[in-house]
Amino acid sequence: MRTRVKICGLTRTIDVHAAIQAGADAVGFVFYPPSPRFVTAEQATQLVQFVPPFVQPVGLFVDVSEAELLDILKTVRIDLLQFHGNETPEQCQHLAALTGKRWIKALQMKPDVDIYPIIESYRAAGASGILLDAWHPDLFGGTGHAFDWRRFPQYEQTPNDTLNTERQCPLILAGGLTPDNVADAIRQTHPFAVDVSGGVESAKGIKDSTLIQHFIAATKLP
Repeated sequence: MRTRVKICGLTRTIDVHAAIQAGADAVGFVFYPPSPRFVTAEQATQLVQFVPPFVQPVGLFVDVSEAELLDILKTVRIDLLQFHGNETPEQCQHLAALTGKRWIKALQMKPDVDIYPIIESYRAAGASGILLDAWHPDLFGGTGHAFDWRRFPQYEQTPNDTLNTERQCPLILAGGLTPDNVADAIRQTHPFAVDVSGGVESAKGIKDSTLIQHFIAATKLP
């Protein structure tokens, strides 16, 4: 199966165009003010207008309130919600029902934590996917560091492939990915998709079109 690619943390029109032209499946916009990649609803509205059909705009939120989420979605065309904070399965489920949007949950790979039951709890709450990212005690993603890819969950295939948890809740690999290591990361983990932000930047929030091209090309290597 082809590995899908999301380019996250876009802040400029030129970078949206670069991601789309390189073949990104999804583009991410960060609605978390402390992030150096933060965009306002007004900025995101302008950026999203350049996203064509069959490329998915994703909104990244960290412990967002109902009112703030609804206010953003009034003006920004977001297809998928990405919860990247301390949201519980119940909170994610509630916000998704409130907005009528599909959602994914980002989980940090903390040391010595059994990630399988945590994944299952969000899958049971309706997650369309789970993003696994490197752990940092103070940051919600965007650390630039990778976790031990040997910890990436691997689910056994069932005979008819209908009961496979991974297929029901696709797993997305993030954290420290670059054009130089993403092919090896995919070979080791076999994710449904990969998510990159800092690994294709010349400065925080400023994407490099050549790095984006090389990154997406590397995801297609055998």
